[in-house]
Amino acid sequence: MKKVAVSICTVLFAFCLIACGQHQISETKEEKGEIPTEDRQIEELTDAVDVILESATAEFIGNYPVTEGFFYWVANTYGSDVIFDIVNKGDVSDKEIWFDATGNSIYVLWQGYCDATGLDAYDYSRINYITTNEEDVISFDFSGDVNLCEEAATTIYMDQQTNGILDCFSSDLLEEMQQTDVLVINNEFCYSTRGTPIAGKAYTFRANPERVNSLLALGTDLVTLANNHVWDYGLDALNDTMDTLSYCNLDYVGAGKNLTEACRPQYYIANGRKIAIVDATQIERSYTYTKQATLDTPGVLKTLDSKLYCQVIREAKENADLVIACVHWGTEGNLFYGHDQEKLAKDFVFAGADAIIGGHTHCLQAVEYIENVPVFYSLGNYWFATTKNMPSDYYTGLARLEINKDLEINLKFIPCQFSKGVTSMLTGDEAKTEYEFLEKLSETTTISDDGVINRKQK
Repeated sequence: MKKVAVSICTVLFAFCLIACGQHQISETKEEKGEIPTEDRQIEELTDAVDVILESATAEFIGNYPVTEGFFYWVANTYGSDVIFDIVNKGDVSDKEIWFDATGNSIYVLWQGYCDATGLDAYDYSRINYITTNEEDVISFDFSGDVNLCEEAATTIYMDQQTNGILDCFSSDLLEEMQQTDVLVINNEFCYSTRGTPIAGKAYTFRANPERVNSLLALGTDLVTLANNHVWDYGLDALNDTMDTLSYCNLDYVGAGKNLTEACRPQYYIANGRKIAIVDATQIERSYTYTKQATLDTPGVLKTLDSKLYCQVIREAKENADLVIACVHWGTEGNLFYGHDQEKLAKDFVFAGADAIIGGHTHCLQAVEYIENVPVFYSLGNYWFATTKNMPSDYYTGLARLEINKDLEINLKFIPCQFSKGVTSMLTGDEAKTEYEFLEKLSETTTISDDGVINRKQK
């Protein structure tokens, strides 16, 4: 994924734009004759802006602190005709009118305005502009659980390989991970040399912070931290984990130095659209080893019930065109998702999630649709060992979401198998066998021979 740094002009420019924008636009209109009055119901830019401000709802603009300056900036950037055309089309709160007119959604327009004016009330910390590999489509690949902890069989195997982590994945799978626009991996361990294992916990996972280079080598863009192992060595190790990721500019969601940070989405802007990713954990359900963040203490975001995470999803949806909700849930080793997962999934969909990616069970679970929202109940393990004993072979894979400029989600499953320390992409009959396996688990989906997932026709 290519990230483009956000550029911010001075606050002085902001004041000049708001104060002088109307005059500059009016002068351009008169000089260039851009506004044939016979084609317009409203002839003055100030009147058009007033109509928008009077008609637009707070939800339409994501509850941003919008003033006349924003619309003058749109007119200066895209041409004053855009404002007149939008007003004359009728419902200015129709977000797609703005996208059709400018090539950017209202959320991206607002971000551009903040970039241009240096609006210091806006949070830039988790927003990435990216250049996509395919025109008008942004691709996301999501993996299941990954564990780089010391003394696990997979880590021991990796350290014995000439090229380290790169020898632990087949070449075609490496190409897929490195070429997708955004690669998201569940970071099922902590990065630290500090702390002690949580007393009474059966499995605890800690990796030397230098191990983060392995995730970078795979092309990882974002890691999810809301899981039941990021706190395995206590508060210091959790802080070291977040500091390690921040130091190497590897984004994360689902944990933070306080609850505000743990709830904060990661946003991606591409092709005129803004996509949010959020993350929470239902696990542990019966223990409290892993701590939830509070207003002033670090931790993860939990969703034992759906209330708080649904609020996070709703707020993300108010600020983005589409929301992908990641969640750590379910029962380990169970191929079938539980009623608790299904109930949470329905709540997340109702709150505004456009896709749900689950993990934790260490095995693949069904892919279903709730309304029109795809739910990967669990992607299982991706490259994972618990002890020094190498795990038996298991199915795994990547969930691939391709989102076009019309916000249509094309869903695909990339079939893989873990065997003796290596995760490989499956092809041919082997791939078809895994598709059939996954399809049998799923009630509402079909999977084609090339991995495309569709909702079954009723």
